[in-house]
Amino acid sequence: MERKKTRRKTRVIPGFGLSAGVTLTMLSLIVIIPLASLVVYTAQMDFPEFIRTITRARVLASFKVSFLTALTASAVNAVMGMILAWVLVRYQFPGKRLLDGMIELPFALPTAVAGIALASLTTDQGWIGSIFAGWGIKIAYTRIGITIALIFIGIPFVVRSVQPVLEKMDSSYEEAAGVLGAGRARIFWKVIFPEVKPALFTGFGLAFARCLGEYGSVVFIAGNKPYYTEITPLIIMSELQEYDYASATAIALVMLAAAFLILLAMSLIQSGNRRILKGGR
Repeated sequence: MERKKTRRKTRVIPGFGLSAGVTLTMLSLIVIIPLASLVVYTAQMDFPEFIRTITRARVLASFKVSFLTALTASAVNAVMGMILAWVLVRYQFPGKRLLDGMIELPFALPTAVAGIALASLTTDQGWIGSIFAGWGIKIAYTRIGITIALIFIGIPFVVRSVQPVLEKMDSSYEEAAGVLGAGRARIFWKVIFPEVKPALFTGFGLAFARCLGEYGSVVFIAGNKPYYTEITPLIIMSELQEYDYASATAIALVMLAAAFLILLAMSLIQSGNRRILKGGR
């Protein structure tokens, strides 16, 4: 009998032990230890004090401003990001590469620079703000201005999540649906959208989580009026400037928990959509 020779699989990356060790070390240094410090500082106050800190009227008002503007901006980004990704994938036009590169601009641009630029454009004397001021609409130093700033920093998450899915989609399904008599709207909702939906939810969740914690691009355009345009990251910065680290970390812990729950919910929705799609096939 001939002996079956078993070939040892060669891997580019070293063995599991070394790879896992490096991964866990980097994850601990970059993510786990900094986040654990929030819990350590918050543990300096007892539970009733923690509740009093995060339920102060000014803090609750900042939560409302941050969550409402982040949700509105993320919803707008979901729609506009889908349209932008569709245009970039399905059409050829002059300047397409330039537009595709500009999608990454909010990632590369310092947030403070973006905030100053948006504030100067949307004040009553700015190019955009002066147009709306003539109709009695104020943009800068209102929640509208905050939402615009969050749309600016959140749009790349949706576009870059949806774009690869559209690029990999097989157009034969759309053609078959068209041959069978389906209209464009029906083709989109029944053929295209089910494939794009998990990626769209991912982009929405990432944009929402980023918008909740955004500070630099918002603080200049918000006006920082207590109970109206004061965002939660500004409250945290104020507490840090007063050396009240326990209160700052308590408020930050709430925002961290909210961002984690949002991303967890998006992950669960994605998993459910994948199972539905696999079951349908």
